[in-house]
Amino acid sequence: MEEVQAVSFGTALAALGSGIVWVLQNIAASFYNFGYAITHPSLWLDWSDKEAIMRFVYYGGSVEFFFVVFTTFLIVTAIGMWRNDFMWLCVRGLEGMANTIGRFFAWAGLLMVIQQVVIVFMQRIFTRPDISMGFGIPVAFDISWWAEELKLYNALVVTLCLTYTFVQGGHVRVDLIYSAVSHRTKRVIDMVGSLIFMMPMAIMIWLYAWFFMWRHLIVPNPSASESLDRLLNKSRALRWNVETIGFSPSGFNGYFLFKVLLVAMCGLIFLQAVAFFYRSFLEWKEGEESADKYLDKDVLEQGEEPYDHAEL
Repeated sequence: MEEVQAVSFGTALAALGSGIVWVLQNIAASFYNFGYAITHPSLWLDWSDKEAIMRFVYYGGSVEFFFVVFTTFLIVTAIGMWRNDFMWLCVRGLEGMANTIGRFFAWAGLLMVIQQVVIVFMQRIFTRPDISMGFGIPVAFDISWWAEELKLYNALVVTLCLTYTFVQGGHVRVDLIYSAVSHRTKRVIDMVGSLIFMMPMAIMIWLYAWFFMWRHLIVPNPSASESLDRLLNKSRALRWNVETIGFSPSGFNGYFLFKVLLVAMCGLIFLQAVAFFYRSFLEWKEGEESADKYLDKDVLEQGEEPYDHAEL
């Protein structure tokens, strides 16, 4: 029994050592991969070449791309821990990007309401089967197309305003112990949450969403399990096949946009996880007086009341 346990322990140590070596090798290779990518952009950005498209598809969900991002995060974090003002600059930049994108696409909610009102008027009052918009050569679609297109506005709000809502502190939270602990303990919980939950979740959804998106844009369909050489061989038969099939014959036919938004959402979540980790670390290091430092939160005008989602 002791010999079996010794062998199992030795095997586990060997596997752990191999894993560490593999990670270190990929971190070292990421410098070369990044340098090669930016010095040879035509290999993956010249989409007149079918092989370049397949390289872009492959590397977007590859181990190589992950370690380029991971190594960049390590370098920026190391510099930020050395120079806290640089880390605060990263926080302000990432949170500012989330706020700007969110505040812009939040107007999609208003467009959704206006379009729904127009649809009701056109159907019930003017009894029109379609809606035409524009001058000269107008854009004309069936009423059902405009009705289904409302989903796109909702998707814009959900995917592109998600990190903006997080920055503003607008998400509903179930608080069991958080409010009762000290400031520094809260920041530790936030750092652990960003590293253990937000980042891995964003990466996992990205890996699925990336190839899910491309399977609705090109044929032959790429797969995450295929090697680069396999995808390059398939590129000989590559052609664009953008999804334009709706749920009804005259319904909305731009459902590929939802796949694109899913990928964009994952990228924004990952970047906000980085910003949240940096902010939590800096507030933990600088103390309670640095809480919400440089945080650009929306300000309610006099007479406006904050909306509490929990009351629902």
